[in-house]
Amino acid sequence: MNHKFPTLFKFYRWRLRHLSDRKLVLILSPIIGVCAALGAAVIKKSVKGIQYLVDFFTGNEALNYLYVFLPFIGILIVVIIVKFIIRSPVRHGIPNVLHSISCRKGELSKHNLYSSILTSVLTVGFGGSVGLEGPAVATGAAYGSWFSKAFRLDYRYKVLMLACASSGAMAAIFKAPITGIAFAIEIVMIDVNTFSLVPLLLTILSSIITSYFFMGDEALYPFKVTSSFLISDFPMYVVFGIFAGLFSAYFTKIFIWISDFFEKIKSVWNRLCIGGFSLGIIIFFFPSLYGEGYHFINSCIHGNIDYLFDNSLFFNVNDSFPIMVLLILAICFLKVIATSITFGAGGVGGIFAPALFAGANMGMFFALICDKFNIFQTDKNNLVLIGMSGMIAGILQAPLTGIFLIAEITGGYSLFVPLMIVSLFSYLTVRIFAPNSVYHYQLAQRKELMTHDQDTNVLRMMEVNKLVETDFIALLPDDKLRKLADVISKSHRNLFPIVDENGNMKGMLKMDDVREIIFRSELYDKVFMKDLMYMPEYSISTNDTMKDVVKKFGKSGRYNIAVIDDGKYVGFISRARVFSRYRKEMSLFSHD
Repeated sequence: MNHKFPTLFKFYRWRLRHLSDRKLVLILSPIIGVCAALGAAVIKKSVKGIQYLVDFFTGNEALNYLYVFLPFIGILIVVIIVKFIIRSPVRHGIPNVLHSISCRKGELSKHNLYSSILTSVLTVGFGGSVGLEGPAVATGAAYGSWFSKAFRLDYRYKVLMLACASSGAMAAIFKAPITGIAFAIEIVMIDVNTFSLVPLLLTILSSIITSYFFMGDEALYPFKVTSSFLISDFPMYVVFGIFAGLFSAYFTKIFIWISDFFEKIKSVWNRLCIGGFSLGIIIFFFPSLYGEGYHFINSCIHGNIDYLFDNSLFFNVNDSFPIMVLLILAICFLKVIATSITFGAGGVGGIFAPALFAGANMGMFFALICDKFNIFQTDKNNLVLIGMSGMIAGILQAPLTGIFLIAEITGGYSLFVPLMIVSLFSYLTVRIFAPNSVYHYQLAQRKELMTHDQDTNVLRMMEVNKLVETDFIALLPDDKLRKLADVISKSHRNLFPIVDENGNMKGMLKMDDVREIIFRSELYDKVFMKDLMYMPEYSISTNDTMKDVVKKFGKSGRYNIAVIDDGKYVGFISRARVFSRYRKEMSLFSHD
């Protein structure tokens, strides 16, 4: 056999003989960690560069009026790039990774190696109200997918590489290793075991070292906790957690509603115009919604809320407590609208930063109200941090990620108990109103969501189309018993579908149904198939999920069930074939 790349072929052959998938994963893990951190560094520094250029060419005095147009310009460039250069949808960050695991055997398109960086940088750099964590995760995962495909890893290791890359990118951005592990467990839904933990740690370690090298050792949220938890504060933290959960439910519902609204607009140019200018108007009145908002979050953490009034129409009323509280509440409720519109207009980004922004401001709102009415005496800045954890727990439905993120970035664990209380009650509250997070909603709707339930995941990976057996000889309703006797002599099957001239299923019969008359030759020209056939009580559609198929086998007790689509006969699915494929797919999930 001639190979186009003989050297590469020799390497593959050598690898298969001397390097197992397990050993290869351990070698690739730190390399993927470096790639994920480099992607995160490029995204962060590129956005700062674009925002510096925007400020330089516009001037701070004119910036307020340009807010109406800047987001539109950024998203316009993104739409042009996606439509005419990339020519393929650039899915939003983390949902893109989850979709590849659920529906594409762990493979991401090659353009994701650069497209998420390019489009998210332009979106956020020009003021799109989204985050950069999602695109950084998607970029890292794309490199994990590329290496997995290049070295021909099987599905279980591809998923592991995607999870490692995703956690590495998250850890690199925040310099928070435990957060990276929690993220892999809660969001990517990887099962951490004795094998997967080692490559996960290798990836995170290499990504954080790379992050320190390229982004310095400066903390994203430089803050030191000085106060600790008092048991008397427990009831108020519970109230705050429920409050955070209710807002998280609002965030999720509004995000889904606006996303569905833009989905109904077929023209990308109409979506761009409606969304781009709507976003610009919102940011014109509330400049703190511009971009990902980390500068404003840091100000909020340190008790400085001047960002509410800077470059805004409310500059002259910054000493009014009611207006200050209303402004904080307004930007909390408007952040999700601005974020959703950014996505709807065609921008690319993530949800993580908006969740942190909303959490910080919600924490400040709660602290100001409690302080004003002497309800709850605690450090105002602590509530800002705890609010961020509560929103991550509620909006992303990832309580561990929220808890460890804030604990790690504050440089200590003295807030650990309040973080646990608020995150837990936020998570429990939001689950009442929104069973799935914004990351998982669409996949759950299409029944494509991977979970920690291995049995469910295996069934979801199995496709009805690939289980259909078509070597059954079909007969017509007007065929005589003579024709059936002739068919039986040639067929190794004991089931016979009865269809009309157009392929529509009219019924079926089993060998057992004709056993008593099949050898009575005097009936060969007197009995017709339509006299013997019956319509099966249970049938399968190619649109059914494997979970539906398994239920039908359980209820019917049959060993074979007909597959019928829009009345037309397709074939049969056998219980034995389903079980055989289930065993094969289950082996892909095992690292033993």
